[in-house]
Amino acid sequence: MTYCGDRKQLKIAIIGAGPAGLGTAIELAKLPFIQWDLYEKRSNLSEIGGGFTLQPQTWRILEHNGVAKDLCAQDYYRSAEGLVEQRRNGRTGELLIEKCNPEDVPASRHSCRLARAKLQRAMMNSVDESHIYLSKRLVDFEHLPDNRVRILIEDGTIDDVDLLIAADGIRSLIRKTCFPQHTLRFNGQFVYRTIVSQDEASKIEGIPWAPVFWKHVSGLYVFTCPLGDNDFEVTARIRRPAGHQEPVSWGRPVDLEGVLPEYDDFCPPVREILRLAARGDTQEFALHSGPRLDHVVHHGNIAFIGDASHALLGNFGSGAGFALEDVFALTRVIQWAWMRGKQLVDALSLFDSIRSPHYGRLYQTIDKFANIKAALRTEGLLINDEIAERVRRISLASESWMFYYDIDKAVEKVLQDTNATNAGSETAETPQRAISSEGNCLGQLDQTVTDTREPYGMGFSV
Repeated sequence: MTYCGDRKQLKIAIIGAGPAGLGTAIELAKLPFIQWDLYEKRSNLSEIGGGFTLQPQTWRILEHNGVAKDLCAQDYYRSAEGLVEQRRNGRTGELLIEKCNPEDVPASRHSCRLARAKLQRAMMNSVDESHIYLSKRLVDFEHLPDNRVRILIEDGTIDDVDLLIAADGIRSLIRKTCFPQHTLRFNGQFVYRTIVSQDEASKIEGIPWAPVFWKHVSGLYVFTCPLGDNDFEVTARIRRPAGHQEPVSWGRPVDLEGVLPEYDDFCPPVREILRLAARGDTQEFALHSGPRLDHVVHHGNIAFIGDASHALLGNFGSGAGFALEDVFALTRVIQWAWMRGKQLVDALSLFDSIRSPHYGRLYQTIDKFANIKAALRTEGLLINDEIAERVRRISLASESWMFYYDIDKAVEKVLQDTNATNAGSETAETPQRAISSEGNCLGQLDQTVTDTREPYGMGFSV
């Protein structure tokens, strides 16, 4: 379809099979005018690391795309009291802050914690695996004269597509190529993630059955939380020299025993659960981040989603949620453009107008936290006072809007505003087809397209 009469479908390549890539595959499969394929460099789809949080806004999207039905209560930990997290003094165990879900959020959408592999398994149940190609590492791509993109895979595979979706993670090759001035920076911190058994963790007196941050100073903390089934996660974060190995952002096996002395100042329950974690398999992740991209699209035929679009440090514990918001916005504007005979560049422009300002706001929040921490380091407080004051100030400055963000409403508003603007400027066109003078045409009015999705509001209600 793309070239106004030459073809009947929009051909799309997705690079990367994390939550962003799989989420895109799920949504694109609902659109009958799209032919998609997903290329993943790994030889098998397996998530590593510990757990992560499904926030209320993520639950809403998972309900929409059908993944929620494949997550059962045994797959995750959710506080019966609606607790979101505790923050404690890691040296004394003193409870400093406790946060709960807002009263207007249904219990079925309260935040929960689950192993990364559980979400991947649930998403795979909704994906047509015949369109997923493993051991396919992208090595290059080029723009063709007809506005398409040719992707080159390491094994010699070549594919010409109308749209390239970069879901290739924080170290995105596509982002590096499109925006060579954008560089990642190692911030000097490492995260160590281990999953132990709940049976063993429950034997340690003083470890609450809740999401708990055990805070110290200078980026030093431990996070403990039950997960689904019999899993319990232990995550340790520390600022330390990189050593002789290059720090890498993906998981690298490590012996946690060598790190334990760094936590000698923590209270006995934390030291004990770290010793338990040291008996298991631990993955080390070096924390990298980068500046905000001014735009999350490129050349009218490339879109960035997930970590490829925003190298945020920590992602507010909601990286999968942000990725699925990207997916919803991108697939919605593509559908809108097809139905109205618009160009692909029109759809990507709308996507950029929705997501780029959103990430700008998130980066501003991170900058605010950094300023608070920098100011604290100059005040010369006693260590327990600094821990308490750090938690207090960050809590007062914290913003939770990103966890309850209505992506459906944001997209709907942009589309309604665009429709209203276009209504006064559209001219009569050939009744069989809406065409543009150049570029990729996204719709043909003489072709009946069955909309398999809900209206723009997605049936969401909170």
